[in-house]
Amino acid sequence: GLPVRIEDPKCVAKTFPDYFEAFFGVAQASRPTPVICIDGPTASGKGTIAGLVAERLGFALLDSGALYRITGLAASRAGIALTEDNAPAIAELIRRSRIGFTPDQRVLLDGEDISLAIRTEDASMNASRVAVFPAVREALLQVQRDFRRLPGLVGDGRDMGTVIFPDAPLKVYLTATAECRAERRYKQLISKGLSANMADLLADLQARDARDMNRAAAPLKPAEDALHLDNSEGTIEQAVQQILTWWEQRQPFAPRA
Repeated sequence: GLPVRIEDPKCVAKTFPDYFEAFFGVAQASRPTPVICIDGPTASGKGTIAGLVAERLGFALLDSGALYRITGLAASRAGIALTEDNAPAIAELIRRSRIGFTPDQRVLLDGEDISLAIRTEDASMNASRVAVFPAVREALLQVQRDFRRLPGLVGDGRDMGTVIFPDAPLKVYLTATAECRAERRYKQLISKGLSANMADLLADLQARDARDMNRAAAPLKPAEDALHLDNSEGTIEQAVQQILTWWEQRQPFAPRA
């Protein structure tokens, strides 16, 4: 058949949002749906940068951290203690839950908007706790992979490139110093009207880094073929542009004639 390359997939977002479903009803993709993985520690800027990259490319967005926050919140609301013994019950609870992400970036759990509820520091710490349970990670594995759809996906998290999408053509490991990340989290919480303490935030970040890096199930680490990007000093736009440049160099299409 005749090969076709769509250079600006986001151009159909408003006028024909179901374009790719319709197009691939009569055509066949010659390559897997492209994925850009952005991994790194908490508060390194992954979510903001991944969202902007996805917007520029017209790709879908997966905030894997939100899934673990949702899991921790759902378990807490159900009165299930976040312990290893309760991991099977937590996994079953999240399998039964209806999780949704709206175009305006709201997060829904069984129809309820929990966007603010999952952004507290308690929700962040609970996400880190449930993320160490293999049963919970297994339950969320297919949920995350189901986000892979045309025209492409940008996924941010801690094991996007190592576990969820190991075949992704571009993997980025985004870092920043703990002090820089604590300051960013402080400003983020204050801007949302939530209380915060810098010393506590720094201690919590360092504790979470240790848990994420040393957990037995899918520890936080860069994929062997990941490109490293330190986001301590640069601007968000500089980081976005760097990732877009890497994507242009690596995107899995044959060169144009």
